[in-house]
Amino acid sequence: MTHIPSRVSWETRDDGTEAPDLMTEIRSAIDGLTATVEQRVGAIEAGLTEMRARVDRAETIGRRPGATVETRSAGELEMRAFNSFVRHGREAMTADEIRSLRVSDDTAGGYIAPDAFIPELQRNVRLFSPVRSVARVMSISASAAVLPRRTGGMTAQWTGETADRSETSVTFGQHRYEVREISAYVDVSHAALEDAALDVAALLSFEFGEEFGVSESAAFVNGNGALRPLGFMADAGLSYTASGAASTLSADSLIDIYYALPSAYRANAVWGMNAATTAAVRKLKSGSGDYLWTDSLSAASPPTILGRPVIEMPDLPDIEANAYPLIFGDFAAAYRIFDRVPLAIVRDPFTQATNGMVRFHGRRRVAGGVAKAEAIRKLKIATA
Repeated sequence: MTHIPSRVSWETRDDGTEAPDLMTEIRSAIDGLTATVEQRVGAIEAGLTEMRARVDRAETIGRRPGATVETRSAGELEMRAFNSFVRHGREAMTADEIRSLRVSDDTAGGYIAPDAFIPELQRNVRLFSPVRSVARVMSISASAAVLPRRTGGMTAQWTGETADRSETSVTFGQHRYEVREISAYVDVSHAALEDAALDVAALLSFEFGEEFGVSESAAFVNGNGALRPLGFMADAGLSYTASGAASTLSADSLIDIYYALPSAYRANAVWGMNAATTAAVRKLKSGSGDYLWTDSLSAASPPTILGRPVIEMPDLPDIEANAYPLIFGDFAAAYRIFDRVPLAIVRDPFTQATNGMVRFHGRRRVAGGVAKAEAIRKLKIATA
């Protein structure tokens, strides 16, 4: 770049005109600066011209028949990173892949499975946890779910056109559902992880789905609320209908419990029982000799009793004296399930290294409990 002196000593002649050598120096400096600016502007314009040409070529290629542009959604990036983590561990992942994985809120909790992985896991959990398929399931982001509940009083009252409205006596409380943690582990061989043909994510989804589903099923039915959700069978607020016999159930007892449930919940109610009870119920007949049990008309629809669907719940007890082998009610209104962390995974390549295995520790955080005890009812094998 041409240098212009920061200080100029002006020299003048006797007639007041500037010295010619100084004016020449100034003009030369200005001309040099102008040339430098023009050169740089020309270089910028050349660069812009090249960029426009590249964009035009890319658009031309994109308009060709059969041309596709690869795009990756955030879910695809997460799944790719999750698969890389499962197969090779965090050490072999790129910085972008590590950033795309979501870390659990617990510093020792591992990585949370991506959203694209969760639906398949939940479907596998429902295979072994039938209560989840009929209860109301929600997601939460806290360590407990607190729902308001009306504990007494009514709000509707008859009144005259200009009469005073009397004070109502409605009282409200709250029900707290504590989030509980359940954990399991699955061992996968190094050979399986190295085999690209094996869908490792699907394998983990099924294995963890079975592990968690079986444990959740038992807790949602019989859980005592200590380190696990409170099951509906352990809730003291549930009412029951007696079978009328000391050691068996009858067709009449099913009709009794059906109509003992309030009509508001009857339209959406389902029957719950284990396989042994199902076998006994299928043999029951009405007074006219018709079976109470109706087989399903298609694979998509379950069998029914008195027009309501039957769900097999393996954790309910068998038919015996003073047992509660059958339940009937609207579980969508009666029971709540809250998912806090669907699945977080820790990859442990050391514990089973001598056996050629990698151990995956999985954990879920879930809450559950009865919301409306009046919406479900138990059948007790007893005379009263």
